[in-house]
Amino acid sequence: MVPLGVGAHLERWGVDLARIDELDWEEQVRIGGLRLICSPAHHFSGRGLANNGTLWSAWAVIGAEHRVFYSGDSGYFDGFAETGAALGPFDLTLVQIGAYSDHWQDIHMTPEEGVSTHLDVSGGLLVPVHWGTFVLGLHDWSEPVERLCADADARGVQIAVPRRGADRGGPPPKLDHWWRAVV
Repeated sequence: MVPLGVGAHLERWGVDLARIDELDWEEQVRIGGLRLICSPAHHFSGRGLANNGTLWSAWAVIGAEHRVFYSGDSGYFDGFAETGAALGPFDLTLVQIGAYSDHWQDIHMTPEEGVSTHLDVSGGLLVPVHWGTFVLGLHDWSEPVERLCADADARGVQIAVPRRGADRGGPPPKLDHWWRAVV
């Protein structure tokens, strides 16, 4: 499942066309007992001189008992509230919080905007993603998650920041600020 225009890249990389489903915003597919819904996100696509040749998206995954929202790589915008109204509330949100800059407000959100996104889609548990993977922003490695923790605490948002490579089974892990030992 990919947004419109991404299928051509996958095909060029050798992925069988029969395995590719391209979706526009608001389109959905069923896989087993799950509905995957392509939702609006705010970013650009492409690099260099070839920009915006594909659609960028967030995703909603809806099962019989639970709903998950993934923000994708996106700037903060009112489309998240619209997705929340149409498809929420979500039990879990996976929200992008890293590689932000005043120069990229339209394509990468700040940690505080990540908490707002979570609230906009009426999320239960927030798991931050897209932080600490590689240097893109001008902030310290752990700044995104530290700012997220402070803002989530101030707004009463439950978060989980699992250790990389750790077993993800069971209840959400207790927040232990493991990243502080890494830096």
